Amino acid sequence: MTMNRRDIESPFKVRPLVATDLDLVVEIDAAAFGHPRRPYFERRLAAALREPALNVQVGIEDRGTLAGFVLARKLEGEFGRPDPALRLEVIGVDTSEQAHGIGTQLLEALEAEAKKREIHELRTQAPWRDHVMLRFLDHHGFSLGKNQVIDCAVEAGAFGPSSEAAFAAPERVNQARELDYSAPEANDYEQMARDVADVRTLARGDLPDLARIDHKLTGRDRSSYITHQFDETLFDAAIRVSLAARVDGVVAGFLMANVDRGDFGRNAPVAVIDTLGVDPDYAGRGLGRAMLSQLMVNLAALRVERVETVVSRMNFDVLSFFYKAGFEPSERLAFMKALA
Repeated sequence: MTMNRRDIESPFKVRPLVATDLDLVVEIDAAAFGHPRRPYFERRLAAALREPALNVQVGIEDRGTLAGFVLARKLEGEFGRPDPALRLEVIGVDTSEQAHGIGTQLLEALEAEAKKREIHELRTQAPWRDHVMLRFLDHHGFSLGKNQVIDCAVEAGAFGPSSEAAFAAPERVNQARELDYSAPEANDYEQMARDVADVRTLARGDLPDLARIDHKLTGRDRSSYITHQFDETLFDAAIRVSLAARVDGVVAGFLMANVDRGDFGRNAPVAVIDTLGVDPDYAGRGLGRAMLSQLMVNLAALRVERVETVVSRMNFDVLSFFYKAGFEPSERLAFMKALA
């Protein structure tokens, strides 16, 4: 019996996701999580259309029907990282197509796209109890990252809406001149944390000040990263909850965060702090805790119950700052894979 070319060709086709895939993506994801998360995927699609250079969205067809997908986003400077990485956020395979190697093909496609963009590292997160995902990551060469995911219940934190307990952070925190979570000496404990500065939502005119402060702290020009984050803040205030701290009318600090409504398989919204900086000229005035306090109030109003960030396991000063604010090690683990 002679087999023609059509018989021996793989039935799978790797291609970029398009807008018309939305319904099937939601359906595949809902089968895994037990309920549809359409608003999350609508936002991710909109972000990819708005900023294609920062997003990777790949699908696999089986004989013309979407059988699996993967979503990823480029990390430019989040959490103080100096080098870009591609963050794997969601991967899904149709339940009827599992055990056919589709997950492996999706990951290979993601790695190929990363290399095409001269990105040499993949990153992701997974709950330590998600044994299926942990086995998948282990099988495909991921290892524990050098950073630690820490989180805090909004209401339970030292600056939660139900508590204004003050705490002292280090006078100066320096992570390769990355971040400065400054707080005053313990002489103003009767003040609410937010009273030391005028903390407001970021406005269009704040961008030059943010770039200036970030350059002072990092010694690098990260204006592209700051601009992308800033534009997202203005584009969708329901997702990003970023703040600026002003002293005598001058922007002296900023906090950039977003409300994550589905990355890494989340079922509940979580706020993620990815950048927090204080102008060194205003160190020691409690601006870091003032912004964290206001963030907690804003998140409570949005009914977001948890907030998290990622910190190097060796950065004890920054970890101490967040631990005193009520953060603790998360049940989520950070993973990374170096690409040759």
